[in-house]
Amino acid sequence: MRVAFRNLLRILLLLLLAFFFAGPSFAQGDPTWTESLPPFHIAGNLYYVGSRGLANYLVTTPKGNILINSDLEANVPMIKASIEKLGFKFNDTKILLISHAHWDHDAGSALVKEATGATYMVMDRDVSVVESGGKTDFAYGSSSPYTPVKVDRVLHDGDKVELGGTVLVAHLTPGHTKGCTTWTMKVTEGGKTYDVVIIGSPNVNAGYKLVNNAAYPQIAADYELTWKVLKSLPCDIFLGAHGNYFGLDEKYPRMQPGSANPFIDPEGYKKYVAQKEQDFYAELAKQKSAAQ
Repeated sequence: MRVAFRNLLRILLLLLLAFFFAGPSFAQGDPTWTESLPPFHIAGNLYYVGSRGLANYLVTTPKGNILINSDLEANVPMIKASIEKLGFKFNDTKILLISHAHWDHDAGSALVKEATGATYMVMDRDVSVVESGGKTDFAYGSSSPYTPVKVDRVLHDGDKVELGGTVLVAHLTPGHTKGCTTWTMKVTEGGKTYDVVIIGSPNVNAGYKLVNNAAYPQIAADYELTWKVLKSLPCDIFLGAHGNYFGLDEKYPRMQPGSANPFIDPEGYKKYVAQKEQDFYAELAKQKSAAQ
């Protein structure tokens, strides 16, 4: 009881520090990032425990649970509450993963590790960003700082994360960040097995230089690798690091007993990837033309 109380006090203190000292970066986010959404079962041992705008996933196993993404410091109590509302224990989080090293997906990692003791696993090319608190990010640097966190296991493309009979595979899908990671796993629901894809991010953010980028010379080639990887992955259940990637606002209300699972959307996945690839090449052509 005393340990739990101390952990709660630490979380509250860190949240207060984040609020007062995060600076402009804290205010830059979409308000849906901290807008609560009731947690829900997706399929098999996979659950949604995120906000309306920032996606978090809980993978439950007999040996403890895996949490994907920690989000903002302000989101951590929401994630904890969502996990507990589903009947699970936040302290049973044994592994923490992220989609990519941007503050809206990993700034809360220090809080999660402090409260749960989870093993933090990050793709190799994002490790320096995580451990510097965002300072080595090629695009944002010190503009969106957060608490640095030591990575416990450095992941590489194709690595497996295994716990309690569940296996997740880390796929390097770089460009958005150098180590952006798309996660895949299989779930069983109603006697059927489904391929799950949780896209890291295919977005070309405003201000990203795809041409003559001294901080990230191979950025365009990395995005092209991402399209190749994403198009190669079998997908039944389409998810991602933000709810708007996979139509959360539209699909969530359709999660009704006896109805077809709206997140089983292989065609939606293909269309989304195709559109993002088209957007990338349009932006690349525009920047190449401007550079001439």
